[in-house]
Amino acid sequence: MTRKSNNTESIRAFAEACCLLPGGVNSPVRAFRGLGATPLFIDRAAGSKVYCLDGNEYIDYVGSWGPMILGHAHPMVIEAVQNAAKKGTSFGAPTLAETALAEKIISAFKSIQKIRLVSSGTEAVMTAIRLARAYTKRDMIIKMAGCYHGHSDSLLVAAGSGLAEAGIASSAGVPEPLAKLTIVIPYNDPLGAKAAFDKHKDKIAAILVEPVAANMGVVPPVDGYLQTLRELCNKNSALLIFDEVISGFRVSLGGAQELYGVKADLTCLGKIIGGGLPIGAIGGRADIMDMLAPTGPVYQAGTLSGNPIATAAANATLDILSLCVVRHASCEEKNTQYAIRNTQYERLESTSALLEAGLANAAKQAGVSITINRVGSIMSCFFTDQPVRNFTNVQATNIQQFKTFFTEMLKQGIYLAPSAYEAMFVSLAHTKEDIEKTIEAAQKSFRKIK
Repeated sequence: MTRKSNNTESIRAFAEACCLLPGGVNSPVRAFRGLGATPLFIDRAAGSKVYCLDGNEYIDYVGSWGPMILGHAHPMVIEAVQNAAKKGTSFGAPTLAETALAEKIISAFKSIQKIRLVSSGTEAVMTAIRLARAYTKRDMIIKMAGCYHGHSDSLLVAAGSGLAEAGIASSAGVPEPLAKLTIVIPYNDPLGAKAAFDKHKDKIAAILVEPVAANMGVVPPVDGYLQTLRELCNKNSALLIFDEVISGFRVSLGGAQELYGVKADLTCLGKIIGGGLPIGAIGGRADIMDMLAPTGPVYQAGTLSGNPIATAAANATLDILSLCVVRHASCEEKNTQYAIRNTQYERLESTSALLEAGLANAAKQAGVSITINRVGSIMSCFFTDQPVRNFTNVQATNIQQFKTFFTEMLKQGIYLAPSAYEAMFVSLAHTKEDIEKTIEAAQKSFRKIK
């Protein structure tokens, strides 16, 4: 495809949008402000590609910030949405599709006994905090620096001046008294979590954490970290809340909990289960979930929760992700064993590993220091020669080198997240050819870095 050097239609569209929308966008990171550039306006997408208004094609590693694990416009998802839409777009009443989706999610997550569908990950986390406070009859929450859990007031909080201190508001409009109910500590720091419980004894309702941090770039948990958080919650009668809005159904069918063998009391889900449509969910132990209205005193409601269009897309997506094959692991005269393999996640792993290895090799050849963190099909390329284990490490990386890399990759038709603090997402639609083109573009882009 012949590529236009200037995305003139996107520039024109952005100028018009700036007259009507704050910053010209409906979500801040889309504005490309940190890059000093004009955002692409996307016209359409298919498979692993997106196409801007000027008709330029890009291999997409944003994937709508994670949910497009099947690729864009997957035929089975589109068909499910079309069939559902023909019957009506919203009823505000129960449907069988909601029950079917709940059954699929509960089957995938061993820690979930009951579930409530909502309309976004932000809403799921907000509900989880309210449930935890009601269940424990405590008010304080522990969260980790650099982990983003949506824009509700309790969570737009920055770390206090010292370890285990109450947080301070990081956004205008967040009341300080509410911010002080949230304690912000470093990710991957079990001693920090212990100090918070010691300092605020019998006041902490829950630990809220991304089991695989993915909103400061991808930062995996160090060995034993999640297990320690589980033990601290057990010891202090607090709840462990996993925000798996990104990792759930992305790093494995059962999310990070399956990968690391740690069960949360409450799990927040979103993005992927919608197949590209707005949806979220909160699930967990039945005794906690039954505190939600109408069976319990914790109020939560939403007209579009579990709407028929989103649940149709979600059911189709999870059906595809659950595809397995059964093979003979061994066959003896009196003993036949079978191994069940999820072929979808095997494909995601092999494709992602190929991309990781190619990027690492390209950087090495160009003499550029990088650290790649990857868990399954999510990864980040940090411009540093040091390990990246928390938000402080992320902030110490070379952001200017990232900006150069992003700009050069975009020129060559590779669409990355426009922030050094975001992840790359590999989908089932990415082909070997896509990966080879991406690595070739990276080889040229790394050579532009001074």
